[in-house]
Amino acid sequence: MKQEQFHIPVELQQLISADEAYHYRIVPLGQSNGTLSLATDAQNIAKLKGELTILLNRTIELSEVSEEHLEKYLATNYRKKAKSESENLGYSNDFLEKILLTAKEIGSSDIHFEPYETKCRVRFRLDGKLKEQYIIPIEEYPVIANRIKIKAQLDISEKRLPQDGRITISDGFDEFDIRVSSLPTLHGEKIVLRILSRDANHINLDSLGFTDIELKRYIEATKNPNGIILISGPTGSGKTTTLYATLKLLNDSKTNILTIEDPIEYTLEGINQVQLRENIGLDFPSALRTFLRQDPDVIMVGEIRDAKTANMAIRAALTGHLVLSTIHTNSAWATISRLVDMGIPSFLIASTLNVSVAQRLVRKLCDHCKKEEKVSTELLPEGFEIPNNFKTHHIPVGCQHCYHTGYHGRKAIYEIIPITNGLVHHIKNNALEIDHYLEENKIRTLKDNAIQLLIEGTTSIEEVYALLTK
Repeated sequence: MKQEQFHIPVELQQLISADEAYHYRIVPLGQSNGTLSLATDAQNIAKLKGELTILLNRTIELSEVSEEHLEKYLATNYRKKAKSESENLGYSNDFLEKILLTAKEIGSSDIHFEPYETKCRVRFRLDGKLKEQYIIPIEEYPVIANRIKIKAQLDISEKRLPQDGRITISDGFDEFDIRVSSLPTLHGEKIVLRILSRDANHINLDSLGFTDIELKRYIEATKNPNGIILISGPTGSGKTTTLYATLKLLNDSKTNILTIEDPIEYTLEGINQVQLRENIGLDFPSALRTFLRQDPDVIMVGEIRDAKTANMAIRAALTGHLVLSTIHTNSAWATISRLVDMGIPSFLIASTLNVSVAQRLVRKLCDHCKKEEKVSTELLPEGFEIPNNFKTHHIPVGCQHCYHTGYHGRKAIYEIIPITNGLVHHIKNNALEIDHYLEENKIRTLKDNAIQLLIEGTTSIEEVYALLTK
């Protein structure tokens, strides 16, 4: 085709939508034997060809034309919509890359793309809370969704079923992984991106939030050559981070460490990590059975979900291995009753459990803008007894340093109960309350540590309110 003839046959126009033509800077020139010829003024033709091959599901041939000629092709054959908000913001071509790097830079853990009738909302999870970051016109969203799915090697033609994938991206200094989940909703596919840190070498036990006494008790429990270390808490409470900080402490050339996880959120050189694949029969119990034939010293199980996994963990501990895992309970002591409910005899729990840990994550107030106020009983749960040294508290305000949230960073609150000889009697008798024992042995509960953070001005009442009611 001569470049002066800018009209394209209708059958060719229909192969490329107006959104795709303007977004990718392409126009169709012809097709023959399954090969589609396109004109473009893009600089990175190789990258564009790869994306279009997957997007259009056919062989692509690209011809480079000048920007002036491409504009004439586009204007003649496609009606351009009003300039979108995303274009005004400069995200027309590199929106996805920009948003991923921005999220990584500010420390976001998740990115939510949520389509509605007239717009798509983009929210970042920052320090555990979602914050609206961008609004995209709904007509722009399908192109962005397809780009995400292409990068994650998902089927872009499948929009009716959920899909999961993974993206690896570089910020110029190091690489990081992103877990991708798509979910069909009323107005399109909701996509959530979970930003995963690939390297656990930066995680240390002494920087997570343990008090000096708690850290000493926990490390003592890890020195046992066998037994179980259990960490409890809800989803998103930092259990995996604590586990990896523990593995880092235990990791040396003399120790064989095996892990079974779902998913593998960190990598740590020197340990052998296995990804759970229940669809092919690789579940926690079967992995544990195989682990016992691999001459391990330390075994990490991502989560004890059922009786089979619990029994295998007990068996591993009884045969001379140190087992680390997580479990969903509300307190360190509730872990005992949870194991009993799974059918584990209390005498086995008493003889194999080294330490039971409960933890929560709370947001730390921004030091640049937090404000001090007098404590009012109206802000506290009914029946809460205000300690004598708790006269003032701090509230979030918001500034440029904390992205106007009032908080910056998070800190873990721990409750650590070492299984000593004095506690074995309570376990074997299935005691429901051990408050007296905890007080006698100066073991701080989640509530105790939450109050201490309030007194120090580290966090706010709203962040630990649920813990103060216990």
